[in-house]
Amino acid sequence: MIDAIDSIEIYRIYPLYPIYKTTPMIDNKAIFNISYGLFVLVARQGDKDNACIINVAQQVTSDPLQLMICVNKQNLTHDMILRTLKFNLCPLSEEATMKPFQHFGFQSGRDVDKFAGCEQELRTENGLLYLPKFINAVISCVVTKSIDLGSHTMFIAMPLEAKVLSDSPSITYAYYQQHIKPKPAAAPAAGGKKKWVCEVCGYVYEGDELPADFICPWCKHPASDFKLVE
Repeated sequence: MIDAIDSIEIYRIYPLYPIYKTTPMIDNKAIFNISYGLFVLVARQGDKDNACIINVAQQVTSDPLQLMICVNKQNLTHDMILRTLKFNLCPLSEEATMKPFQHFGFQSGRDVDKFAGCEQELRTENGLLYLPKFINAVISCVVTKSIDLGSHTMFIAMPLEAKVLSDSPSITYAYYQQHIKPKPAAAPAAGGKKKWVCEVCGYVYEGDELPADFICPWCKHPASDFKLVE
């Protein structure tokens, strides 16, 4: 492999240059050690309200005050923000249960109205909704820049309104994994059907074999994210 100084210089001039002579090994467990938060991201276009779950959001500058979020392009919320240039960011708190993850993360706003039957309609000055519970703050933002990152779009935004709603600590991805995500299913009894559990959301599939093209009905992840319960 070429030395580090040359690697940096080549990457500066040719961003897609293959620096490694051999394919580097990626251990996903190392990537999982990066700390994430979990947020409900709310948008509105016309008369339609929608929201999704994201795990990348942070303050990036203090003067001017700017935030950054990354949103998967497959989410309807992504398209709504791209068109309207505004959103509400709601950090989930440790008071949250699995319910907001299933409701806002495991179904599409293209198929359902995620705010139908909401127990209380709360809106910020920008006209967007925020949750009456499970969150500890709401931050209303206007997008100033978007960057195409492939599967996701990064939005740079300026907060226009922000308020604290609870003193409950914000959820980290590690907290979600340890305290909220459903525990793995018990191993099947002798002679019973096999069980595969989704390592992302905890959904359990039962059958003789897990189809190679199976898509998790909760989180929409592929069969490769399922593990056989033994």
